[in-house]
Amino acid sequence: MAQIDRRNFLTTGVLAGAGLGMGLLSSDSLLAVPAPSMSIAHYKSSPAEPDGIAEEARRLTRQAIEALGGMNRFVSKANIVWVKPNIGWDRRPEQAATTNPDVVAALVEMCYQAGAKKVLVSDNPCNPARLSFPRSGIQQAAEKAGAEVIFLDERKFRKMSINGKVLKEWEVYQDIVEADRLINVPIVKNHNLCLATLGMKNLMGVIGGPRNRLHQDPGGTLVDLAAFLKPRLVVLDAIRVLTANGPVGGNLADVKRKDTIVAGVDQVAVDAFGATLLGYKPESIGYIAQGNARGLGTINFNSLSPKQIEV
Repeated sequence: MAQIDRRNFLTTGVLAGAGLGMGLLSSDSLLAVPAPSMSIAHYKSSPAEPDGIAEEARRLTRQAIEALGGMNRFVSKANIVWVKPNIGWDRRPEQAATTNPDVVAALVEMCYQAGAKKVLVSDNPCNPARLSFPRSGIQQAAEKAGAEVIFLDERKFRKMSINGKVLKEWEVYQDIVEADRLINVPIVKNHNLCLATLGMKNLMGVIGGPRNRLHQDPGGTLVDLAAFLKPRLVVLDAIRVLTANGPVGGNLADVKRKDTIVAGVDQVAVDAFGATLLGYKPESIGYIAQGNARGLGTINFNSLSPKQIEV
C-alpha cells in the first residue's frame, strides 16, 4: 500500500498562504501585538441543571476562543474542518468519559460563522460508534449545529509516513489528514496506563491498526503523532473531569466539576495545564514531558501568559 506523507498534503497550501501574507504585510502589522496563544475560561458557579450546564459549556467555549482572537484566526472561508472530540466510550455526558456535547456544538457553530464550507465530527472509538456516538450526546448536538457526523470507514485508513522518533509509519484516516483544519477537542480524564487522557492522547482517535501497541511507549508515540497531525487548535473540556478509573469511568463519584475550558495553539502547554486539573505535575505525564523536551511546545504554560476569563 502506498504511503502518504502529511507534508504532501500541507506544503503547497502553506507556501501559497505565506506568499500571499508577505504581500500584505505592512510596518504596522509587523509591530502588532501577537494574539494570545492560550486562554483559560472559568465559570464562577457550577450549575446543576442540564440546561445550565449546557449554557455554561457553550459560553465558556465561545469566551475561550474569542480570547484567542476569534475562530476566524483558525478557520478561513470555504475550509473543511475536522472537529475531533473524545467519543471513545458508550457513556453519558455526566460520566465524563467523553467530550461535553455542547462544547462540540459551540465549536461547530463558530466554524460555520467563520466561513467553513463543511464541519465534520468523528472519532475512532473503543466501543461501537453506533452506540457511543448517540450515547455521548455528541452526535445529536453536532448534527443540530450543522456538522456531518461520520462513522469512520475502515477502507479509508492509509499507512502514512509519520517519520517520528519512535513512530515511523502508521495507519491514519485519510479524510482527517486531507481536511483543511483539525481542531482537537479532548476531555480531561484519568487514564490507568498513562495517568491522563488529554489532547495529545485524544489524537489516537484518528488512527487505525493495533492501537494498544502505542501504549508500550506513549511518551514517544503520542508526541510523534501530535507532531505529524499538527492540530490548528486544541480546546480542552474540563466542565466535568474524570478523576479516577479512566479512561472508561462509569462511577459518578469519580467525576468532579472544574467548570473550565482551555483553548490554545500549543499542544504541550494545554495538556500541561490539564494535568494540573487532575492533581498531577505536568512532568509526571510522559508525553507532556517528551513533548516539551522535543520542542513540540512548552510545559511551562504560565510562560505563555494565558488569558484568564471569569464568566
